[in-house]
Amino acid sequence: MMSESTIVLGANQYGKAEVRLVRIDRDTPRHEITDLNVTSQLRGDFTSAHTEGDNSKVVATDTQKNTVYAFARDGVGAPEDFLLRLGRHFTGEFDWVTGGRWEAEQYTWSRIPVDGQEHDHSFVRGGTETRSTVVTFDGDDATVISGLHDLAVLKSTGSEFHGFPRDRYTTLGETNDRILATSVTTKWRYNRNDLDFDDTFADVRRLLLEAFAQTHSLALQQTLFEMGKRVLQAHPEIDEIKFSMPNLHHFVVDLAPFGLDNPNEVFFAADRPYGLIEATVLRDGIEGNHPAWNGIAGFC
Repeated sequence: MMSESTIVLGANQYGKAEVRLVRIDRDTPRHEITDLNVTSQLRGDFTSAHTEGDNSKVVATDTQKNTVYAFARDGVGAPEDFLLRLGRHFTGEFDWVTGGRWEAEQYTWSRIPVDGQEHDHSFVRGGTETRSTVVTFDGDDATVISGLHDLAVLKSTGSEFHGFPRDRYTTLGETNDRILATSVTTKWRYNRNDLDFDDTFADVRRLLLEAFAQTHSLALQQTLFEMGKRVLQAHPEIDEIKFSMPNLHHFVVDLAPFGLDNPNEVFFAADRPYGLIEATVLRDGIEGNHPAWNGIAGFC
């Protein structure tokens, strides 16, 4: 029988998940809105809390939530900068907190147009695309991983798929003109933190979209690699970028039973099953297993 002394506590963290924060900047009549979903998790010496029920070092999750709101009173700015502020606070305020993980999703709001002009204080929620950020602290060493998910893109031509192996179970026909559609989830790791994160995010997003549009695709894998390549070539402050991109399949509908042709114009959009393409694009010589990725499921 195993003695109790052989049972020890392993890696652990805790905090407050999904703190919904909306900040309205009212410094001018033209208001700005920042809409975040923030998670705070602390790492450090919490063994006695688990093994003895001793809460003397447990910074309450409610305290972590309140800190998010209190810090927002001074402004939010880029989510990366906001999470860095939170991380520095918790690792500096409590000696036993040696690190942690802070994450945010940012939701997009656009100004409602009225008579051709953007309204100063009325907004409409954007599409499904969401900006994301993860900041980890290990002592004083902070690592920022930024990204986005649910960025739906489609090109109506300029995509082929052929030359794949065939066996007795292969029914898919080859094509030199198809719809290519996907929902992009991507995260990239910075090698420094003294950046204008808003500007960098906007430019990375631009490069991703341009690469998708301009690449004559022979496979979604090829498009994925070109998207990552363009980002790394343009931004030396980024060491690696990860992608998870499903095929959003569009199948040509057979209209022959109705006496109609279909010159690649009418499609059935299938949501499942779907091909799922995932990969990391990184600089030669960069290790792809940075500890900041721990806790991020799968590729993204």
